[in-house]
Amino acid sequence: MNFPPEEKRFLYLTATFMTLLVVANIVSAKVIDLWGVILPAAVIGYPLTYLLTDAISELYGEARARQVVYAGFWANALMLLFVQATILLPPAGFWPLQESYESVMASSARVVIASMLSYFAAQMADVKVFHFIKRRTGEKHFWLRKNVSTAISQLLDTSIFIVIAFYGTMPTDALLQMIMFQYLVKTMLAVVDTPLSYLVVKGARRQRAVSGLAG
Repeated sequence: MNFPPEEKRFLYLTATFMTLLVVANIVSAKVIDLWGVILPAAVIGYPLTYLLTDAISELYGEARARQVVYAGFWANALMLLFVQATILLPPAGFWPLQESYESVMASSARVVIASMLSYFAAQMADVKVFHFIKRRTGEKHFWLRKNVSTAISQLLDTSIFIVIAFYGTMPTDALLQMIMFQYLVKTMLAVVDTPLSYLVVKGARRQRAVSGLAG
């Protein structure tokens, strides 16, 4: 069965979004040091999920973007469920890495809740703000709605996650510092990846135009 090019494109954009989202939650167990700034390893790929949400919003509309966010929440829940199941399954007698596996893969309930809530609130805000701006700018200024919606949603994402996951475990000053540094890094990455978002959107529109002419 041949799917229309539009549906194939949507499928691949969604699959890329899901992959980055799920992998980000797995690799976030590692903490990295970038030029003295301490960050979860997920910072490598997770900010790109906002680029994809904005691209899907631009190309397919608000309703479909929301469905992708819902699907991402479900994918995360399934991933966490199956990871916990593999931890609880008895290891083979000759396999000596159960403790190491648990230490890397296990997440506390508090961190899991923080991750799920911050993801959902931030991604839904991203979609809402993006389309709020688009209704006022029309088809112009994609860079504006992309970066403003991402800046607002990343602030929500970072603040909600760090407060829920770490409040009470460290001084308030340290919490605020974590939020500030992580937010700055994520926002800088969002600005830097703007040309990539234009490539995705313009490439899709070009293929759409070619398909329309061919049809």
